[in-house]
Amino acid sequence: VKMSLCAKMEKSRYFSWMTSVLSLAGGMSEAHLARLRPLVRRLVDELAKELATRLRPALSGLATPRPTRRPGGPLDLARTLRANLAHTRRLDDGRVVVVPERPVFRTRASQEADWRLVLVVDVSGSMEASVVWSALTAAVLGGVPTLSTHFLAFSTQVVDLSGRVDDPLSLLLEVRVGGGTHIAAGLAHARTLITVPSRTLVVVVSDFEEGAPVGGLLAEVRALAASGAHLLGCAALDDSGAPRYSVPVARQLVAAGMPVAALSPLALARWVGDRLRGEPR
Repeated sequence: VKMSLCAKMEKSRYFSWMTSVLSLAGGMSEAHLARLRPLVRRLVDELAKELATRLRPALSGLATPRPTRRPGGPLDLARTLRANLAHTRRLDDGRVVVVPERPVFRTRASQEADWRLVLVVDVSGSMEASVVWSALTAAVLGGVPTLSTHFLAFSTQVVDLSGRVDDPLSLLLEVRVGGGTHIAAGLAHARTLITVPSRTLVVVVSDFEEGAPVGGLLAEVRALAASGAHLLGCAALDDSGAPRYSVPVARQLVAAGMPVAALSPLALARWVGDRLRGEPR
């Protein structure tokens, strides 16, 4: 099985420091965290701003206008003409004109018709670098008007941190890195969030060192693939951007229906943008 690998992630001058804070946060008292929060907030905001600047071109044009009968957006001339072909009138000079009795306007896509992204992020030991990038990327993707973003953190347990996606600092400080790895449990929880599989993206960020029997993981992947959901496995990256993951397990996941690649946040954003635009998988 051939794995596709993208270019290594660009280094940030603050990135290593952030991963160190994340690895220590679980053992810090609230008093220590309170003193650190202002500094961490500035660093997280700067990292998120830098990342958003790079990802924005890959996500442009996703708030697609949709036709509506209600005024409020610009007139959709082509759809208005098609909707009113039965309503014509002949002028005195012999010309036939269409009477727009049913004008069609453009408006933004409604929230109910949006896509859903479920990020399933491994927070077992040595995953600090990938967790930081996942949290920052989730915050950026959470700002896409046509996308509802969920964040599931898992080791041997699964914690749903979707309510903190818009605040990456709060999300990072809630994460407790360490423990074992049960990817199947994370995917099982992700399946409970799916309502429209064809408009759902499930992205797993992990080193794929499954601690439970691999058969359970493969069964979850096959179930998701059979439902029609869009799947992607993202290999863990260290703080230099080098991929670190179990190749044998990744190969089995690919055979079960989940493509696996080592992607930078920019490459992941491009993948998400392509899916939302309806481009081939």
